[in-house]
Amino acid sequence: MSGALPVEGLPAGYTRVGPGFAPVFDENAGAGALILGSFPSPKSREQGFYYGHPQNRFWPLLAALCGEPAPDRGDIAAKRALILRHYLALWDVLERCAIRGASDASIREAVPNDVAALVRRLGVRTVFCGGAAAGRLYARYIEPDTRLPAVVLPSTSPANAAWSFARLQSVWGPALGPWLG
Repeated sequence: MSGALPVEGLPAGYTRVGPGFAPVFDENAGAGALILGSFPSPKSREQGFYYGHPQNRFWPLLAALCGEPAPDRGDIAAKRALILRHYLALWDVLERCAIRGASDASIREAVPNDVAALVRRLGVRTVFCGGAAAGRLYARYIEPDTRLPAVVLPSTSPANAAWSFARLQSVWGPALGPWLG
């Protein structure tokens, strides 16, 4: 992932970032469901993989829903294997953007990933967006091509402190459960 680029024409505090991470999927197995975030946070970009902030609850939540122990924070191979073992795919709506810190609400100059091509390639039947911003970005840039409305789930970000781990499980579990192979 490339670092910050000059921020001409943007308000103070913005950074142009991208490209994001490659999608995680098993070409041979396909995926019935695709989980999309908006764009990797600074902590994720620093770690080099999705949901890298130490307080983000995505990996512990997904592991709990799959009946497995949570992968260690830095164990990218274990995180990737968790996705693949359960016939899921993981990506972000955006390939690149200008953003202030980790604030999805500040995103400008959005350039979407070709999610529709991945959906077709894998035979995805359901799209989940982790958080309202990912849901809005998906609806604007991707849904017209996929014609698959996304199920928008509450964000697992530490910024979404109003949602406890148990509360996240109560919503993510029923939604994602039928798709966990």
